[in-house]
Amino acid sequence: MIVSRLFILTLLLSVSLYANAWDEGLYQHIEQSIEAPKMKGAEYPITKFGARPERSAAKNQRAIQRAIDKCSAKGGGKVIVPAGVHFLTGAITLKSGVNLVVEEGARLEFAFEPALYPIVPTSWEGLECYNLQPCIYAYEAQDIAITGLGTIDGGGTRETWWAWCGNPKFGWHEGLVSQRLGGRERLLRNGEDGVPMTDEKGRWQEERVFTEKDGMRPQLVNFNRCKRVLVEDVTLLRSPFWVLHPLMSSDITVRRVHFINDGPNGDGCDPESCNRVLIEDCYFSTGDDCIAIKSGRNRDGRLRNMPSQNIIVRRCEMKNGHGGVVIGSEISGGCKNVFAHDCVMDSPNLDRVLRIKTNSCRGGVVENINVRDIRVGQCREAVVKINLDYEAREVCCRDFLPTVRNVNVERVSCQQSRYGVMIIGLEEETCVYDINISNCHFDGVADGNSIKGLTRNIRLQDLFVNGTPVL
Repeated sequence: MIVSRLFILTLLLSVSLYANAWDEGLYQHIEQSIEAPKMKGAEYPITKFGARPERSAAKNQRAIQRAIDKCSAKGGGKVIVPAGVHFLTGAITLKSGVNLVVEEGARLEFAFEPALYPIVPTSWEGLECYNLQPCIYAYEAQDIAITGLGTIDGGGTRETWWAWCGNPKFGWHEGLVSQRLGGRERLLRNGEDGVPMTDEKGRWQEERVFTEKDGMRPQLVNFNRCKRVLVEDVTLLRSPFWVLHPLMSSDITVRRVHFINDGPNGDGCDPESCNRVLIEDCYFSTGDDCIAIKSGRNRDGRLRNMPSQNIIVRRCEMKNGHGGVVIGSEISGGCKNVFAHDCVMDSPNLDRVLRIKTNSCRGGVVENINVRDIRVGQCREAVVKINLDYEAREVCCRDFLPTVRNVNVERVSCQQSRYGVMIIGLEEETCVYDINISNCHFDGVADGNSIKGLTRNIRLQDLFVNGTPVL
């Protein structure tokens, strides 16, 4: 009887360990289920609609939008920004069936003229609002793409959009608008108070409307409630705010894209409440997180209740950034089924490799996060960081404990960092558990591993720190 019980216990333990490991079947199912956009080949060069390099941003904006509108009305095709030409424009809206092709050597630059950015429904740091239109925007569109070997330039500098962050480091001074002068706080308060986007008659709720005076910088690219999206080969740089922000969208493919943005809140790719996402063969050098997976902030995110899920990140290179692959912090809707593998990361200005950040304002469950075969030269803080104390001073209701579980990290090597594994749990309840770190080599680690707060089942198997196995 004792032998039988021991056998059953061993079997259950092995099943539990296996269940928490990389699920190749699930990975392949996600990979095969991501739908590509259905595109047509008809061509609509923007120059045939009046766009010219010498013309004003406003005139080019109207010309480019005419090309997009006609292309979509005719059933779709390619709207072409021709090779070797620099066009200045204002915000443009992609429509269903349109592939915006920025050819090699072409540059589509967005002017710092706030009047050219109308107010549209979007989300800002995980809170839904009406704000300045992102430079390239799509709403409830399907089968859309941005492709080509050219450059899309958000025009962010210390003299333009970046100063709106309110930090003198990025050019802010007295007399300028800033998100710190009440706009961001109003949006956070709206979320906490449950202010709806519209009233009972469907009219925009004034409290959720933000304009130039609020200093809430627009994203470079924002797909809101879209299906079947492709972003491929382009260089995206100098974004006013986050670079690429798919929002409540599905079937997103991001391939061979260069994300270069040193500005404040300069996240590279931030899928929020998205399903079926593939990010592959991309290059990141950012002023914030390289990839940050999100699902809404606090009450807004919990009411939306749309997790980000079924996401693959592979063969990417990360240089500067707060983190390579990050989940959070606006993750109240939860996150599950993330696979990241075969990436290279290396920079003294890269803070972390894998980071999961949240707090007791958020709630939500982060689970089934899988990372393997990552090669790291150096990172500044930790190879793996899970912290449930992010933004400890955030003003919010703190009755929503988050859960982080089933995180699997294997075959990751790093040559230099301060910490190997860094976990900061909560003191009141065990909300971090079933964390598996295996077959990893972390060298040049200054302060070893650090695990604080309540945790359960933190498994360190064949983890070597500075050449010594961690027992």
